[in-house]
Amino acid sequence: MANFQNSTSTEARYFAALVPLVNCLRLVINGLSLVKDDGLIKSVTREGNPKELLRGPLYYVLMLILSALVFWRDSPVGVISLSMMCGGDGIADVIGRRFGSMKIFYNEKKSWAGSISMFVFGFLVSTGMLYFYSILGYYQLDWIETLQRVALVSLVATVVESLPITEVVDDNISVPLASMVAAYLSFGY
Repeated sequence: MANFQNSTSTEARYFAALVPLVNCLRLVINGLSLVKDDGLIKSVTREGNPKELLRGPLYYVLMLILSALVFWRDSPVGVISLSMMCGGDGIADVIGRRFGSMKIFYNEKKSWAGSISMFVFGFLVSTGMLYFYSILGYYQLDWIETLQRVALVSLVATVVESLPITEVVDDNISVPLASMVAAYLSFGY
């Protein structure tokens, strides 16, 4: 069996997409109530309704699959978009629920604490992951420019996440896509 962990082969990106693909299938099967995994439903949904699995959580794993297939390790774009989604948006929800009494004036569902934590943690996780990948030799980055570009992408992702558009576009789609576009425009590859 090939060593996919360090592989740059085309097959490696498909292998990496297998885990989110399996999770995607679990979400669809449980979301359609073909089987019932109470632990999954309780841990991933907010209201305990299996149909919730077919929205935000499903979009989340689809974005993971997309990022693995399109960007793999060829570009910082995928690393940054996943970092913004997992590190930034993930912690924003936790911090916003806990400390988010002061709401953003244009979206009462979002808080300043959540948005600030989204920016800070998205920036830190993105920078940390890029640094890790650069140590492994995947990227050669000018760190002053990289920090500026990551800050810009973090700002764009934070603004998009804060917009009152979740009824139209789930933030598990809008945040990674906005991050991908901003990172692609900033890094150029």
